Amino acid sequence: MTTSMISNAKPGLDHHAHEAPEMTKSPAQASSESHEHHHKTLAIPAGQPVPTIKLVVHPDAMQGWNLEVQVTNFRFAPEQINQNSLTTEGHAHLYIDGKKVTRLYGSWYYLTHLAPGQHHITVTLNANGHEELTHQGQPIAASVTVQVPVKR
Repeated sequence: MTTSMISNAKPGLDHHAHEAPEMTKSPAQASSESHEHHHKTLAIPAGQPVPTIKLVVHPDAMQGWNLEVQVTNFRFAPEQINQNSLTTEGHAHLYIDGKKVTRLYGSWYYLTHLAPGQHHITVTLNANGHEELTHQGQPIAASVTVQVPVKR
């Protein structure tokens, strides 16, 4: 089940929420970025509600961006990191331009100091043992593209 959504769109932002970030990338982009994901995967079992993820980027009033990670059928559980993996809880991994930046233990993250130009931001849902959650062989992830203007 792959969905694409555009919501709360602001100039310079392209919002995509889906279970397979590669669906909005060219084959070359998907190939060049896929080598950055080194974690094992954990499939959502048949009959279990599939977690969903949506990213919304809010320009910060001072500088930078506030990344909002909206999830369903999933709970951020920082207290369970490195414990038994469940498909209903864990954390997220934040990638900017295909490179892992950090783990996310909650719904909000402040991004600062993005260089001028276009940046592809992806967040994957991960189990407590860091496995990337998948459904029908695709990562459960969402992506947005942010266009950072040149300062004048």
